[in-house]
Amino acid sequence: MSQARAAEKLAPRGMARARVAAWRAAGERVVLANGVFDLLHVGHARYLGAARALGTRLVVAVNGDRSAAAHKGAGRPVMGARDRALLVAALGAVDLVVLFDEPTVDALLAELTPAVHAKGTDYRPDTVPERATVASFGGVTAIAGDPKEHASREIVERVRRLHGGA
Repeated sequence: MSQARAAEKLAPRGMARARVAAWRAAGERVVLANGVFDLLHVGHARYLGAARALGTRLVVAVNGDRSAAAHKGAGRPVMGARDRALLVAALGAVDLVVLFDEPTVDALLAELTPAVHAKGTDYRPDTVPERATVASFGGVTAIAGDPKEHASREIVERVRRLHGGA
């Protein structure tokens, strides 16, 4: 996918609200997945592919740099928010990407009201922090993807070891 086509999938929140509302009005089942997506890897691709299979449109909320750093710790994210968003947007399963900087995706979920909120297999439905928000508008919380055997933090540590801890 071209960089221009991927960039077309990036949307500010207002535009995302309008697109999701139009999709819903057309009978589409909208799924929202979220994450930092620092150092995109096969686990991310599998998670997003499985999330897409839960509906007909996939919106991916990508943590902005401040919230990514708060979740991941010092030295993270490795890549800036726009670059991470463009990589996610380049995946064929993804219809729309929205950046957010809050500690959780609750506010964006409440704004977009997707039919499904998909989280990775490092969660169970009862441990998803945003499950009450999703339930409040009649949405479903689902777990998607393969077992969590891939992690960006492991890739970062492997690179650090290969380069003498630098």
